[in-house]
Amino acid sequence: MRDQFPFAVARVTRRWRKLLDERLKDLGVTQARWTTMVYLQRGGEGLTQRELASLMAIENPTLVRLLDSLEEQGLIQRRLCQNDRRARRLHLTEAGESFMVDLNARAKKLRDEMLEGVSGDDIDVALGVFNKIMVNGDRLK
Repeated sequence: MRDQFPFAVARVTRRWRKLLDERLKDLGVTQARWTTMVYLQRGGEGLTQRELASLMAIENPTLVRLLDSLEEQGLIQRRLCQNDRRARRLHLTEAGESFMVDLNARAKKLRDEMLEGVSGDDIDVALGVFNKIMVNGDRLK
């Protein structure tokens, strides 16, 4: 079972992303873009690019390209940081806020469908396991 565990987690993750991609296709965003928007919303308004890159565990140059495309779509806005004029803070635009309302509603529907028949207790156990694995992984850095 231990040998199968990482592959099972990867399969569930791929399935989730594939299904959500299909449900977001009409919004014209790629997986990388909607993932960035989710991290920005969860990380809080006004994150710097560096903070967001760290939160997403990606390199800053990769993030810059994603942010450029999201800005071109009118979903985010970069604003000068008052404390550090070299830094830019990231904010969702009105269109970005509206996009996230739609994305979150579609994600909730998919989550409810995928978790059908799974008890709250089972979800708690699974999250506890994932958190323990992450702690162990962080220790290995």
